[in-house]
Amino acid sequence: MSGKSQPLEGRVALVTGAARGIGRAIAFRLAQDGARVGLVDLSESGADTARELEETTGQATVFVKADVSRADEVKAAVAAVESALGPIGILVNNAGITRDGLLLAMEEADWDAVLAVNLKGAYLMTKAVLRGMIKRRQGAIVSISSVVGRRGNAGQVNYSAAKAGLIGFTKSLAREVGSRNIRVNAVAPGYIDTDMTAALGEAARLALVSQIPLGRIGAPEAVADAVAFLASDAASYITGVVLPVDGGLGM
Repeated sequence: MSGKSQPLEGRVALVTGAARGIGRAIAFRLAQDGARVGLVDLSESGADTARELEETTGQATVFVKADVSRADEVKAAVAAVESALGPIGILVNNAGITRDGLLLAMEEADWDAVLAVNLKGAYLMTKAVLRGMIKRRQGAIVSISSVVGRRGNAGQVNYSAAKAGLIGFTKSLAREVGSRNIRVNAVAPGYIDTDMTAALGEAARLALVSQIPLGRIGAPEAVADAVAFLASDAASYITGVVLPVDGGLGM
């Protein structure tokens, strides 16, 4: 990484749901910008991602297997990351799952699971790092919402509710901790090229693309770029915003 600007040099970031997809792209981008990155995921494949990240970027990293919906595991994960890398100054709440279905057919367990990971997980992880950020009077928190949290989507009432909840969470917390020099923002991706969209049939993919003004599905790196910006000093006067990365889909 020599010869390149390192806007996050010396900082420690924690990214949840970092084993693959958008979370993986975010972890790599923050490391490329100079941050030491803790990867938290329920999948053991996060260990392989961490090794690849360290080999590729030269930045110190650590992987912690944890369920973000469990308070004890969240506290242990934060302690492990800080023990290995130092105080966390950047938190990215990216962990998320889907359990899609129409409301009338949706099981209570599917509602609970999505809200537990996608919304409660952000609450638990943020609470676990916030005290340290307040003490140091510095921090950046970025939560990954979604275009469906802004405009809704049939068959995803649980996912949409959780992602809309993250928007309210972001705006309210930004008001709570702004005076402590802690910035809280969200990114709202649209249809991004991940395992989830790759599983769609060709007809469904074409139907999605037809709704996007830019005419293409986005790459995970586009979301990572937005997160890196919001985590950096370039966004030092930005808090409480929801930045769409959706090709215009949410207009």
